[in-house]
Amino acid sequence: MMRCIAVDDEPLALSLLKDNIERIPFLDLVGTCNDVFEAMALLEKTKIDLIFIDIQMPRLNGFEYIKSLQTKPLVIFITAYEKYASEGYDLDIVDYLVKPVSMERFLRACERAKSLFEMKSVKKAYDTEIEKDYLFVNSNYRMVKVKFDDIVWLQGYGDYIKFYLKDLEAPLVVRTSFKSLESELPHNRFIRIHRSYIISINKISFIKKDSVFLSDKEFIIGEAYRTNVERLIGK
Repeated sequence: MMRCIAVDDEPLALSLLKDNIERIPFLDLVGTCNDVFEAMALLEKTKIDLIFIDIQMPRLNGFEYIKSLQTKPLVIFITAYEKYASEGYDLDIVDYLVKPVSMERFLRACERAKSLFEMKSVKKAYDTEIEKDYLFVNSNYRMVKVKFDDIVWLQGYGDYIKFYLKDLEAPLVVRTSFKSLESELPHNRFIRIHRSYIISINKISFIKKDSVFLSDKEFIIGEAYRTNVERLIGK
């Protein structure tokens, strides 16, 4: 089932849209909204897969609202104006329907949304399934498997990086660059705080104004990487 909402400032149009949606077996109508502000409040509270939305509405129109979304559900515009179609498709929408909309045309748009939704769901499941918790690095002529959970911090010097791992006294020395390595490290688990240091976010004990601490070890925050730390702590 696809969770959806309908947004239109015309009561009759909204009622007809609601009736059409409720006839489609794979759609679950979570709510109807008279303007984008009601839609905004609804999206704050619950996950929505598909939005049916009019364009011409008071204060904030459908285009402006969809453009403002950081994470965008699938979108079907339903409007009385053909002239906005090209602008609508520029927003990577599912479909653009012009009122009055026949049931056959409405169903085609919903089937298209269903296909896209299923494709996205399969891709998400596939990406989750293959998500790695390790990487292989070349050290001393061997390909060594390093688990992300074991990495405490990384120190770069020249063409080499030292991997400081838990339960390993001496660092693992790897010939590579930070630029190459950063593309392999999950950004939700590691943060670069200095041109010479990447640290594990899970291993951080506390943060001071100019330093990050891992247990009793202090790492100075490089000025160029201060925004990384501010973003981490929500500033």
